[in-house]
Amino acid sequence: MKRAENRNFEMDYETPINETSRTRQRILGASMELFGARGFHETSLREIAERVGVTKAAVLYHFPGKADILGALVEPMLGDLAAAMANAAAAGPGRARWAAVEGMLDVWLKHRYLLRLNLQDMALATPGPAFARFRDAMLRANALVAGADPGLAERVRAAQAVAMLSDPVVLFADAPVEALRAAVLDGVHRLLDGTAEPAAEPPPPPRSRRGRPAAMSTAMIETARRMHAAGSGAALIAAALGVSRATVYRHLPPAAPPVS
Repeated sequence: MKRAENRNFEMDYETPINETSRTRQRILGASMELFGARGFHETSLREIAERVGVTKAAVLYHFPGKADILGALVEPMLGDLAAAMANAAAAGPGRARWAAVEGMLDVWLKHRYLLRLNLQDMALATPGPAFARFRDAMLRANALVAGADPGLAERVRAAQAVAMLSDPVVLFADAPVEALRAAVLDGVHRLLDGTAEPAAEPPPPPRSRRGRPAAMSTAMIETARRMHAAGSGAALIAAALGVSRATVYRHLPPAAPPVS
């Protein structure tokens, strides 16, 4: 896993007080890297200990088992998620839907590298109360987004809106956060309201020293075309993918000629 991801983990989680606390945080940091790179079930306690430079017994001193490590990694995200849903519920009927959407998206962005862990691993491996809290927060988010007295169509649309918040954050975790947030909210507004919420024009990404735009991979080209088909402009696509607008324009399909 990239070192930048580990810095993100340290920023969100690490508040060392003494050597015991520092060792605990190093165990969590190493586990985050290994779980993200190999998966929870494929990572052993011995590998975690070797990455930290301690014995397996030292790891077990801080965490009774591997599931407890995952539970400790998930805990800050669960706390933020519960707080976001409580704030959304307190926002009032006219604002609760979008407060829930924006609050959940901000939690996913803050913990975007944790989301790269397999959610099924979280469900199967974390202690029961932790997963129950996650499930309850997701159900509360769905209820807030669906609104008062929703029918089946409204409940399904709310579930779609909540589900579409996490995948882009996982896929584009290294994109500029503000541009990624704007692009995700644009898509949710189109789903729920049929319109896009006006967003500030993002600044163009920096060019290379030679002034030439960065190249785009096949996956990036496909993403750019999907975003364009959904109505996103070239500036927003460029900011989300970290390339120049000229690069985006080169890979978009030509505009259809006007009908005579």
